[in-house]
Amino acid sequence: MPAEDPEQAILTDISTRIAEFGRDRGQLIPLLQTIQETHRYLPRGAIRMVADHLEIPAAEVHGVATFYNQFKFNPPGRHPIKVCMGTACHVRAGDIILENFERKLEIKEGETTPDREFSIERVACVGCCALAPVAMMGETVHGHMAPSKVEGLLTRVQIEKEKAEREKAKNESDGR
Repeated sequence: MPAEDPEQAILTDISTRIAEFGRDRGQLIPLLQTIQETHRYLPRGAIRMVADHLEIPAAEVHGVATFYNQFKFNPPGRHPIKVCMGTACHVRAGDIILENFERKLEIKEGETTPDREFSIERVACVGCCALAPVAMMGETVHGHMAPSKVEGLLTRVQIEKEKAEREKAKNESDGR
């Protein structure tokens, strides 16, 4: 039996959540926020579903969603990377750190790798100016970043993933 398409599972969940909301126009932002909080992004089909529920044009829903920077349109990676571009990080070559992540992952800022392992986001400030330049992977702050550290962080994630896969295979073969 083929696995269910993850995007379709998300849209099914969204249709259930939407039904809990009223149909007045004032529900637009709370609806979008609920979807964002639950799924960490707004899938393409969610815009149409919200529009249909509220009986307003999809262009209006899209316009509101794109106006606020809290809403994301790409699924975040399992390992979201945030590169600080605040003043301290900017003057200490934060842009070069961002470029290195983009080059190594072959994606641009705001995108997610096809395997959904990584996503990259440019952020205004993470509040660790003394550690500039700074990148965050998940909730972990990595200070005094250098281009050479970028590959090390990505390699560490890959090693941990392979280790977990070996452990899982071992447990399955042991009958656990």
